[in-house]
Amino acid sequence: MAEQRARWDSRLIFLFAAIGSAVGLGNLWRFPYITYKFGGGAFLIPYLIILLAIGIPVLILEFALGQKMQQGAIGSFRKINRRFSGLGFLAAFVCFVVVAYYAVVMGWSLIYMLGSLHAPLPWSGEPEKFFANNVLQRSAGIGDIGSLSVALVVALAAVWIAIFFCVFRGVKSIGKAVMVSMPLPFILLVILFLRAITLDGALAGIAYYIRPDFSLLLSGELWLAAISQVFFSLSIGFGVLIAYGSFNPLRQGITRNAFVVALADTGLSLLAGFVVFGVLGHMALVQNVPIEDVVKSGPSLAFAAFPQALSLLPLAGIFSLVFFVTIFFIGIDSAFSLVEGVTTVVRDRWRRIAVPLVAFIVCGLGFISGLIFTTGAGLYFFDIIDHYVNSYLLVAVGIVQCILVGWVYGAEKMRNYINSVSRMKIGRWWDVCIRWVIPLSLGILMAMQLITDIRAPYEGYPQWAQAIGWGIIILPLAIALLMAFLPSRPSPAAQR
Repeated sequence: MAEQRARWDSRLIFLFAAIGSAVGLGNLWRFPYITYKFGGGAFLIPYLIILLAIGIPVLILEFALGQKMQQGAIGSFRKINRRFSGLGFLAAFVCFVVVAYYAVVMGWSLIYMLGSLHAPLPWSGEPEKFFANNVLQRSAGIGDIGSLSVALVVALAAVWIAIFFCVFRGVKSIGKAVMVSMPLPFILLVILFLRAITLDGALAGIAYYIRPDFSLLLSGELWLAAISQVFFSLSIGFGVLIAYGSFNPLRQGITRNAFVVALADTGLSLLAGFVVFGVLGHMALVQNVPIEDVVKSGPSLAFAAFPQALSLLPLAGIFSLVFFVTIFFIGIDSAFSLVEGVTTVVRDRWRRIAVPLVAFIVCGLGFISGLIFTTGAGLYFFDIIDHYVNSYLLVAVGIVQCILVGWVYGAEKMRNYINSVSRMKIGRWWDVCIRWVIPLSLGILMAMQLITDIRAPYEGYPQWAQAIGWGIIILPLAIALLMAFLPSRPSPAAQR
């Protein structure tokens, strides 16, 4: 007798899990920075267009694919055409690599959470030096790996233990975890927002955040940035949402779920922008410097400039603790969803392996893989691997899965299934997006990035470091192609 597939306890828990997967650390620092960089309010126009034309259609596709096939990424693609099972492997590989360094960022937040309990705050006055020297113990360059940071290794271990207990029973433990971990970041961000808008200089910071420069709408770089942000923010191409969809009953509505997830993800990004720039406006006023001098991208915004801004607030320790708890819980949802994207693939292929054992192996390998990011050169490896995975592998998965569903399975056939189970219907516009708009847009994005990386090595890293990045792309692609041509025995689920 075939094993009954695990199910979410309710639609609400599924939505919480899917929103938790989509909402991540990128919402907290990347969205506000890119919005500022590309003209403030002007960026929101292409962002919302891309969200509607690419983000939501692919969300619908991934939810529908998992729910229709009742399989994770590899099983779903194999059911359409066995030669595309390697695409599921690619998605699982991306999940594993991303969560390996994603967990390290959460480790940083744990160190800052503990630091928030000290008075005065240990980073007061010199946040960038504290981040580089005390947290990262950063070396002079990627060639100087240095030693492991004991504090970071301990923090990383704590993060992976937390992830394991969120996933060790599959969807049952995830369902319990997300009931707390998903709403909490929204609540904490609202608290920070209410405090931020009362600060002197906050309105100037918010105006800086949303000020439009409509001349930038003619910039191709602006539209490429919008595609990249939507794609990354919604967790498209990881296979996670396919796995989550597979735990739904066959007749559950799909379209409305996708719109709810997209709305929640976008809402948190916008809210985070108001919080970040409200506080940075206050920081600029206190330090008597232009706002652009305190705004930086990436980890430095959350772990260097922002701690300094928080230290300027009354009750700085409390608000710092709230902020870094928010970062941790935003990260934990995305982290265990990425792990679930891997464990679902393994469990769908080898049903007899117990879920806790699969979770333990994946979490253990994730911890070991993440140790390189706890060295003195960890941030450099973080940067280069993040660039190559997100610029190429993630986009490649998105392109091929749209081609697979749009042309091999049939966009109209999938749309008919979606409409048969959903009250909110979708029209032929969805077919056009899946078959033409999305593959072409993402293909252009990837081609332009490839030309840029060929002309000038990314961030000036040495050739051997660039080779690591290209190797992370070429090796899984080669394995995926090999899977397409090797004979394979269908899994029990695929035979049904």
